[in-house]
Amino acid sequence: MLVLGIDPGLGGACAVLRDGRPEEVFDTPTLEVVRNRGRRREYHLSALVSEIARRIGDVPYAAGSVAAFLESVNAFPRQGVASMFSLGRGLGIWEGALAALRIPYTKVLPQAWKRVMLAGMGRGKEASRLRAQQLFPSAELHLKKHEGRAEALLLARYGRTYLLASNASSSV
Repeated sequence: MLVLGIDPGLGGACAVLRDGRPEEVFDTPTLEVVRNRGRRREYHLSALVSEIARRIGDVPYAAGSVAAFLESVNAFPRQGVASMFSLGRGLGIWEGALAALRIPYTKVLPQAWKRVMLAGMGRGKEASRLRAQQLFPSAELHLKKHEGRAEALLLARYGRTYLLASNASSSV
């Protein structure tokens, strides 16, 4: 079984776990565009779909063979309107990519997965990096510089735990 964990931010990432082990983590594909005489990064939708499709390969789309867990981002108090729009846009782009590939996904609030995955630790980005390194010590994921990768890994691990618990309770 493949489980995808997705931090949908522009600086986010997608982690692929196969049978609980990290197979790969890739950064959100972006491209640089010129707007109003300035340059900015934006989501690269076609590259995003291609990257996911390449990583899931020939996994059949049978129920239970691939599942994605997508962080359901929310706005924070005093956050700018443009920033809130960008967060929602990113979430929608990831949802569209998963839907195009017919991959079922579950949206997870940050508070929910962090409560489980970061129990006894802080809730910040550094805590996410540290916990991902603890859970996946042999993975060469360059987590020191990239909390999006760490959070994607933790979301995938949370999702796998969630799926295992759901399957165990349904078979009782």
